[in-house]
Amino acid sequence: MTTQLSGRPPEAVYIHIPFCTNKCFYCDFNSYVLKDQPVMDYLHALDREMELTVKETPPGVIKTIFVGGGTPTVLKPDEMAFFLSSVRKHFPQWDDNIEFSMEANPGTTDIDKLTVMKEGGVNRVSFGVQAFQNELLTGIGRIHNVDDVYRSLENARSVGLHNLSVDLMFGLPNQTVDMLKESIRKALELDLPHYSIYSLKVEENTLFHTLFNKNKLPLPSEEDELEMYLLLMSTMEAAGYTQYEISNFAKPGMESRHNITYWRNEDYYGLGAGAHGYVKRQRHMNIKGVNPYIEASRSGLPRLDSFEISEQEAMEDFMMVGLRMREGVLGSAFQAQFGKKIEEIFGASLHKMLHAGLLEHDGDTYRLSKQGILFGNDVFGEFVGALTEV
Repeated sequence: MTTQLSGRPPEAVYIHIPFCTNKCFYCDFNSYVLKDQPVMDYLHALDREMELTVKETPPGVIKTIFVGGGTPTVLKPDEMAFFLSSVRKHFPQWDDNIEFSMEANPGTTDIDKLTVMKEGGVNRVSFGVQAFQNELLTGIGRIHNVDDVYRSLENARSVGLHNLSVDLMFGLPNQTVDMLKESIRKALELDLPHYSIYSLKVEENTLFHTLFNKNKLPLPSEEDELEMYLLLMSTMEAAGYTQYEISNFAKPGMESRHNITYWRNEDYYGLGAGAHGYVKRQRHMNIKGVNPYIEASRSGLPRLDSFEISEQEAMEDFMMVGLRMREGVLGSAFQAQFGKKIEEIFGASLHKMLHAGLLEHDGDTYRLSKQGILFGNDVFGEFVGALTEV
């Protein structure tokens, strides 16, 4: 929370690799099918953006790095080696206990590539598994199968990567509560330190959105989706995992420290096509297209937009993202960042949510109640524009 006040440089880095083997039917991320893409030109452009970024805002000791996409692991071993050496060159000071995560698709991580990743500093891999039924995977446009999941995890462990996470999804077309139960059981049998489990959101500009509008997307009922969420919460808790954020479960001490940077509204560098960054209360978004990004980086930082975040907006963000975490928001942390009491600014909204039974108040902390977890969006919505509309 103290980054802005103490003037410390950002200690977290997000880097975007926008290439994928194919586009999943639900995906609205800034990603492009790999075939015929200028991958090395992109990595050189990324190298230039890193160089210009650290010149403008020199880094301190880096605590977390997260490489997302797209699918970063579609890079070939030599491309991966170039990319990782580039990161090390521009962000040379790493915390002894750095968390360096990379997203991966099962089936794109052979031993050679994982070895390059580990040698380049990656020490945490997050696999996009989504489900343990091949028919569901096909139905959402994934190109891996369940066997690929086991092979990829085995490969990762064989090169010494043990801080592993998998993503699962619920609320998928044709998914039943029993299917989710089976996916969670199989995921837990892997005995991993971390799981992310998301509900499907039908986003614009996706195949699923087109099908949804034509009434051709066989989604589970709202009742089934609620049952799925309650099932996964109770099953994960019974297996010894803490739900430290609405969609994330971890063994104690194995929470994603990079994501916690976002949820605590702390500064981070955002690099790559379409990436967002937040430094000294300034947000930026990069140019999205691969070739436009490459072109723009030849003559400066490849910005699409950059704007100051007002204090009111920063306060709203603090509440919205902070309440996603089960530990909630601390009044003392709010006061440290903004010099004001949380009740003085958000008294009416806090009172309303407490009265509705969606928030709990314990000493200096406000957090979602068990009911509040189920209606998180209603709670977060209470703080959207709460100050900026006045």
